[in-house]
Amino acid sequence: MSALKIKKGASSHSAYDLRDPHAQPIETHTLAVLVDNEAGVLARVIGLFSGRGYNIDSLTVAEVDHKGHRSRITIVTTGTPFVIEQIKAQLGRMVPVHDVHDLTVEGRAVERELALFKVSGTGDKRVEALRLADIFRANVVDSTLESFVFEITGTSEKIDAFAELMRPLGLCDVARTGVAALARGA
Repeated sequence: MSALKIKKGASSHSAYDLRDPHAQPIETHTLAVLVDNEAGVLARVIGLFSGRGYNIDSLTVAEVDHKGHRSRITIVTTGTPFVIEQIKAQLGRMVPVHDVHDLTVEGRAVERELALFKVSGTGDKRVEALRLADIFRANVVDSTLESFVFEITGTSEKIDAFAELMRPLGLCDVARTGVAALARGA
């Protein structure tokens, strides 16, 4: 389930086209990494990315095994298939890393993100913001006479769509958790 980001009209037959015709497409992958929950592990994982010029689109971390002191790091990153394989191999060689799973290629996965949106407005804009929140199943978690704070959970695409619709209605601030993901099935 890799999401390819390919520019429309990317094929050109011009002799002056400098693009590499054999270049691999840029793909988005979700990686689940099980690590020891100890000081410095997250810094080492992030250092692997920044030291090699890889980008992290989303990052979430939480302890998932209190007795075993293990945390799960969910990373959404982009790159060519070769770069993604390099990232997985380098993560797998790190000492505090127990498992690396590429949820994008290992099968179907459930991905969700939580976001909070502060929308400021009065009159018709306020009514429209409430109507859209209802359509998107967003909850009002704070309300004043001048603003609302909405909580929404869903795919990153759903949250992006909600943000775009709220922007003209007085969107002031956004906080997002990043993607949390699990493989489907057994």
